[in-house]
Amino acid sequence: MTSLENDSVLNQILVIVGPTASGKSQLSLEVTSQALQKNIRIELISMDSALVYRGLNIGTAKPSMAEQLQVPHHGIDIRDPWENYSAAQFAKDATHWATEIRAKGSVPVIVGGTMLYWRALSQGLTNLPQSQPEIRLQIAKEAQVIGWPAIYDRLQVIDPITASKLPPGDTQRISRALEVYLGSGQPMSSWIAKAPYAPSRDGSIIKHHLISLEPNDRQWLHARMAERFLKMLQLGFLEEVAGLILNPQITPDLPAMRAVGYRQAWQYLREEINYSDLVSTSLAATRQLGKRQLTWLRAMPSRIVVDPSLPHVIPQTAAKCISYIEQHCLR
Repeated sequence: MTSLENDSVLNQILVIVGPTASGKSQLSLEVTSQALQKNIRIELISMDSALVYRGLNIGTAKPSMAEQLQVPHHGIDIRDPWENYSAAQFAKDATHWATEIRAKGSVPVIVGGTMLYWRALSQGLTNLPQSQPEIRLQIAKEAQVIGWPAIYDRLQVIDPITASKLPPGDTQRISRALEVYLGSGQPMSSWIAKAPYAPSRDGSIIKHHLISLEPNDRQWLHARMAERFLKMLQLGFLEEVAGLILNPQITPDLPAMRAVGYRQAWQYLREEINYSDLVSTSLAATRQLGKRQLTWLRAMPSRIVVDPSLPHVIPQTAAKCISYIEQHCLR
């Protein structure tokens, strides 16, 4: 298991989480700005499974070069789209980055919405079998023939416990669960039962101050999602995906291409759906992602909930984050 319990580097850390389009990046940059006014140097650790990929820029709302020059970012552009990156690897990398940041006299701040990454870092992961690319490719090819609903139905027979925890559209985790069974002969739920998560009494193995951006007004969040996606289209999102399609190493079954928006853009550019469907299905997928993220967040009792739809809440919350950093994160 990944265990950071005795790692002083991560024993006091600020974490900013929230569903997609809730304002995490805005808050992190405001924290950075206010920190600079007090001569506190911040470095951000991205906790986003899509930002790790090079070339996926517009559709992931990747921080601009100006923003990355304003404050050092870690965990961005560290893999090519055809390469794998796991939650376990993130936990390892985040610990390494935090160590380096501390060694420079700066303060690490974790920002993102990939909650499986946070669980891997804060609670550890079970010792599941290593990924087997050949089995994963076999599953992807079969899904192209019979469809993901049929693959999901198979998982429900093989491992009903795991299947019950996964939405039918979560093809990446459905594939992983089936891969574990095909490679080991045991369902994922059995592996987890043998080696469960081992958090400490407060549910975490690192001390943290977790700020969770959760708008009370769901329509506010949905409007921001729609506004951001339409802006992405204006900025050249389809051209970005068209360029990715030209690379023979990039296929639609890759985890990178299953990121929200990219799969739909691929289908549109292949003339499998029309423009109206591109927009509607992308927004529906974005809303589903946000819903899943909020479900994860609400299971975290230690989080500090902030409603980002309220006026002036970002600078006010940033000021409170700075107070926490001054009290707990500075040596």
